[in-house]
Amino acid sequence: MLYTIAVILIVLWLVGLLTTYTMGGVVHVLLVIAIIMIILNVVRGRKAL
Repeated sequence: MLYTIAVILIVLWLVGLLTTYTMGGVVHVLLVIAIIMIILNVVRGRKAL
């Protein structure tokens, strides 16, 4: 579940980078959240569903 959400956040971040209209730092906050979720998933050692 966390891995899926993280992938979605990364995709949204990439879409935000590729568009001409960005909402300031919100796009980069999505990237940070996605990376943190991936790291937590790896550290906990849970298998992604």
